[in-house]
Amino acid sequence: MTEKNPPKQIAIFGSAFNPPSLGHLSVIQRLSHFDRVLLVPNYAHAWGKKMADFEKRCAWVTAFIQDAALDNIMLCSDERDIAGGEAVTTWALLNHLQNQYPTSELTFVLGPDNFLSFAKFHKSAEIMARWNILACPETVNVRSTHIRERLGSEDDVSSLTTPTLARQLTKKDFD
Repeated sequence: MTEKNPPKQIAIFGSAFNPPSLGHLSVIQRLSHFDRVLLVPNYAHAWGKKMADFEKRCAWVTAFIQDAALDNIMLCSDERDIAGGEAVTTWALLNHLQNQYPTSELTFVLGPDNFLSFAKFHKSAEIMARWNILACPETVNVRSTHIRERLGSEDDVSSLTTPTLARQLTKKDFD
């Protein structure tokens, strides 16, 4: 990817986005000081967690981004290209993105739960030596699990995610 004016500071926010929630949005809103925030849906979950189809989750992230109306955020579906059908490590993703944005400074954003277990990540020491790590907790306590539970009971999810996405989600998405 060659850009005339590549972003100087890029935040990489990887998540299952299964589906995106207001908790995700509360993190993203606090990343406004970055030139670009890449929302990276996981192609496969490293610990085998069952997720909705990757393409469906990418479409959800796109709707979520439109609703968020923040100029610096965009979908990054690159895990599809580097996955080979498997989970993509943070190390592989960051290397790939650094090659895409060779002059940009990358910051990997994760929640405090993942930060506490960061030492278990593949090549965690090398990641910390090469890139910035930012632990950024949600300020709104809404998780994707809450959305899936409500959809399972066929309850309204409009208070848990963005309006367009709330209208798109159905119980069948998670069967």
